[in-house]
Amino acid sequence: MNCKNCYTELDEQDEYCSRCGGKVIRKRLSFKNLFEHLSETFFNYDNKLLRTFVQLFREPEDVISGYINGIRKRYINPISFFGLSLTISGLSLFIIKKFYIQHLDFAEKFGGINKEIFDQTSSGIFEYNSLFYSFLIPLFAFISWIVFLNKKYNFTEHIIIYLYSMSMLSVLLAFATQIVLMLIPDSYFAFSLLTWPLMFIYHCYILTRIFKLSFGDLLLRSIIFLALFFVAYILTSIVAFVIMLMTGTINLEDFRPK
Repeated sequence: MNCKNCYTELDEQDEYCSRCGGKVIRKRLSFKNLFEHLSETFFNYDNKLLRTFVQLFREPEDVISGYINGIRKRYINPISFFGLSLTISGLSLFIIKKFYIQHLDFAEKFGGINKEIFDQTSSGIFEYNSLFYSFLIPLFAFISWIVFLNKKYNFTEHIIIYLYSMSMLSVLLAFATQIVLMLIPDSYFAFSLLTWPLMFIYHCYILTRIFKLSFGDLLLRSIIFLALFFVAYILTSIVAFVIMLMTGTINLEDFRPK
């Protein structure tokens, strides 16, 4: 008998391949063993995915610093984690657009904003959400690299930090969004406003643990980070506005008082 993954010769009693670690599959695929495989993959504490989620709350430095320092088998790798988060957030957006889009009309909550402009902007955010989300990771990493320059983490290592943190937050927010829209849809606006402070608090938590920061050090670096992010946000908004004008998504006529 040979391993189906790497073709290494195995003994009949082997459950796993001694070379690649692949599990020996003897049964044909059925709904029962497919469900067992999915349950083992996603709900067993010993699997990498669930262990990664738990540790990113309990000891995020164990996951992130561990990967940076060469521990690559204990937890799911950041690229796979990022891909999973894109898939789940994309599915969440599809469900929102299909069933809950009426609860995302916030134009009346911002007095003086043209509803047509607001709807076009919201549509653009939905359409390019994955690109926006992907753009935030190198942006946060670059700002973080500047703020923590004395900690000897290079830019790529800061990207690893935010691949893990943003991926986990994206997955959690995708599930939380569906729960809020299902149970208390009228509170979705308040929930959406709450996500940014929660994101900030979580990153303060993981950066404090990774870099062993005191409260004063965290406060100072947070202020610098927010200032740099505000500058980057303004510049990005200007660029996005210009692109939307150039592509015809919006036009200057929309901004004239009616």
